[in-house]
Amino acid sequence: MKINKSFLIAGIALALIVLWFFINNFNQEPPTAGKTQAEIQNEAQTRIPTVQVRAITAVPHENILELYGQTESNREVSVKAQTAGLVVSAPAKEGAILSKGALVCRQDVDARSARVDQAKANLKSIENDLRGARILAEKGFQSETRVIGFEAQLDGAKATLKQAEIELDNVNIRAPFSGIWEEQLAEVGDYLSPGQACGLLVDLSPLKVIAQLTEKQVSLVKAGESATIELATGEIVTGEISFVEAKSDLATRTFRTEILVPNNDYALKAGVTATVRLVSGKTMAQRIPANILTLDDTGVVGVRYIDSQNIVRFAKTNVIDESPEGAWVTGLPESTRIIVEGQDYVAVGQKVSPDENYNGATNP
Repeated sequence: MKINKSFLIAGIALALIVLWFFINNFNQEPPTAGKTQAEIQNEAQTRIPTVQVRAITAVPHENILELYGQTESNREVSVKAQTAGLVVSAPAKEGAILSKGALVCRQDVDARSARVDQAKANLKSIENDLRGARILAEKGFQSETRVIGFEAQLDGAKATLKQAEIELDNVNIRAPFSGIWEEQLAEVGDYLSPGQACGLLVDLSPLKVIAQLTEKQVSLVKAGESATIELATGEIVTGEISFVEAKSDLATRTFRTEILVPNNDYALKAGVTATVRLVSGKTMAQRIPANILTLDDTGVVGVRYIDSQNIVRFAKTNVIDESPEGAWVTGLPESTRIIVEGQDYVAVGQKVSPDENYNGATNP
């Protein structure tokens, strides 16, 4: 059989290539051949990742509780009629700030004024009768029993007059306390029966801020302590805790907390979202760059640090305060080295080479 020259040349070339690779691999020295132990260790060291670290130590810091809630009116009532009658006047305007006793609605007097006049006339008549009976009794022409009877009638007449005057004044529906006339419910011409509302009066001084405390937080907060509140409308105000609920909500297991904020000019409004910051003593904490907070494999928030053997560790942390300089956390060892750069490229349990020449802000 005649062999094709092309196939023969290709076969010879392939054999030469395989022979060349075999000879080179056979004669190649091991990677560590001819190297000292120190050189081997240096090469191994270069394969260990380098991370930037910062040494920090825990210091006393205020334990800040951050809660979320909203503002509420201190109180609000529907101002109601105490007697029946047509509304003839409604001088209060919606949104107006009213003083206690201000007139908000007036009803028709009807015959009430006449009843007062009648009660006054009856009282005057009985007073004259009593005066005459006393004169006669002094001269012996009238018994003391008769005098006592007129005195009893006089007391009854005074009570009748007082009742008639109260009924007459009841047509004037007045604000029971100072506040904002929020809503007019009865207009001129409406007929109000006893118990029907003329309008809604809202008291915003002081303003009340409502927040919820968890079961772990409730023991740290007491009535009388101060609080800082940041409102969604932009104002930052201070207030005093006036009430901490003794019984938790069955659905949420939280405790209602009320904070009173001065609001004499009624500038602050009810129904506004509020962020409440409470100081509950001091605790040992460390300030770290907020951007180094990370998650472990189970989704727990924490910080990666290195131990004395330069092994990466993870600590679950709790943020107790934040500032432009960083976050204050608890949960780290009292003195440790946190990884400030490179933490995303190393794993827990891995040995690293720490670089402590970090130029960031230092822990106070």
